[in-house]
Amino acid sequence: MNRSTAEIISEYGPFPGADSVHGVTYDGQRVWFAAGNKLHAFDPASGEILRSIDVAAYAGTAFDGQHLFQIAEGRIQRIDPNTGYVLATIPAPGGGGDSGLAWAEGTLWVGQYRERKIHQVDPLTGAILRTIESNRFVTGVTWVEGELWHGTWEGDESDLRRIDPRTGEILEKIVMPPGVSVSGLESDGGDRFFCGGGNSGKVRAVLRPKRGREADSDAEVPVDSASK
Repeated sequence: MNRSTAEIISEYGPFPGADSVHGVTYDGQRVWFAAGNKLHAFDPASGEILRSIDVAAYAGTAFDGQHLFQIAEGRIQRIDPNTGYVLATIPAPGGGGDSGLAWAEGTLWVGQYRERKIHQVDPLTGAILRTIESNRFVTGVTWVEGELWHGTWEGDESDLRRIDPRTGEILEKIVMPPGVSVSGLESDGGDRFFCGGGNSGKVRAVLRPKRGREADSDAEVPVDSASK
């Protein structure tokens, strides 16, 4: 297993009216984050808030190229980012204990926090298609270049983990500084992870190590990300 210390390359926030950061996603231009009763979008170049949507937003957030998905207690809402309208809902697999959310391969990937699980979910019905076990509390979830990553947060310790989507085996770990939490996770499709900072009210950009990508460039990838 490759292990490294997180290289935080940018910090955004805290933002006015957003005391905490939960889910995080990226639409190719803007970073969206869940902040309790609103979804906010900011420009990662300037850190300026560009949009806000009034919606329950206490856990994971995802983007499928057209719509936002937002966990709201025991359900997942599909949202039009232009109008802010909720277009549809499906049941969340954890029934309110859900955490991270990602879009890949035409499906949703949902973290179940204290149950230490990640579920692949049908975005139309909410049916669970597969479940991956973790050995730590699961916060954010993301796919990038065929790699499945998730955040962890227990006590004052957080890290980002690349895992085998077939077995849950930890392949790579990026350790955050002590006291720096990860409450949400999203890749920009390249070299950056956007990490929710929990009660700090911040979003941090963390560099994705090249070593892990190069070392496994010839490895078989059972699931291919289509989230970007």
